[in-house]
Amino acid sequence: MARYIVRRLLLAIPVLIGASFLIFAMVFALPGDPIRALGGDRPISPAVQQELRDRYNLDDPLLVQYGKYVGNLAQGDLGTDFSGRPVSDILERSALVTVKLALVALAFEAIFGLLAGVLAGIRQKSFFDNLVLVTTTLIVSIPVFVLGFLAQYALGLRLGIFPIAGVADGFKGYILPGFVLAALSLAYVARLTRTSLVENLRNDYVRTARAKGLSPATVVGKHTLRNSLIPVVTFLGADLGTLLSGAVVTEGIFNIPGLGRAVFQAIQTQEGTVVVGIVTLFVFVYIFFNLVVDVLYAALDPRIRYE
Repeated sequence: MARYIVRRLLLAIPVLIGASFLIFAMVFALPGDPIRALGGDRPISPAVQQELRDRYNLDDPLLVQYGKYVGNLAQGDLGTDFSGRPVSDILERSALVTVKLALVALAFEAIFGLLAGVLAGIRQKSFFDNLVLVTTTLIVSIPVFVLGFLAQYALGLRLGIFPIAGVADGFKGYILPGFVLAALSLAYVARLTRTSLVENLRNDYVRTARAKGLSPATVVGKHTLRNSLIPVVTFLGADLGTLLSGAVVTEGIFNIPGLGRAVFQAIQTQEGTVVVGIVTLFVFVYIFFNLVVDVLYAALDPRIRYE
């Protein structure tokens, strides 16, 4: 197992380099002049413009810029944005907010998605089962930004249950955006859990367990649920990376000062070092949690072994 984990971590290095280069190239290819955009309506003297271009290597070709960026990165320097703030400070300040939001969203998925899926699977073709299928289909068909504005208007503005923007109210400020961020994946978790549970309930070993006189709770909890959770755990692990990147839209709607809003602002101002730093962090988190999921496979299914 240890050799497998080390091999996977080593394979992550070229993935991180490739992802960072692609993002760097995409920012490089954006039209417009970031230095002129930095000044806005206020003119910037040619001397200051040239100084900024030299400081951020903006006149160099793409490969030279990227080479200098990687060289600094190897020394632990993530660079600075155009206002002189270190990218590491932006990551430190914004990452905690996004992580809290992603964990709230993941909790919604794991608790309500699994609960709805298990109850629908046990009560197949019942009213609750049909309600889960209809509700999840409706959620999947609604774009995230539409769901976000609807939730913001109904639960925040009209009913006043949750704050409509920001996280100044602490944990309460994360609940509504966390639910919106989780809604789509929650629907998938519920449907995936239901399908997997229904399929396993038809297996011979379940019939044998029932024939022995075991209670329905024991049959489901001890003999069926564990096998049914394998694809769900895979989805949840992979989805955490998706939640982090999907926070770009949700954080924009709810004005949350996290990584999503930071990367969106950096794209608008063409600050390549900030975009590459944040997106590379997203990629690393995605790779890490995929590795965690692979390791959990062995715990859930003893037949799986890694050499």
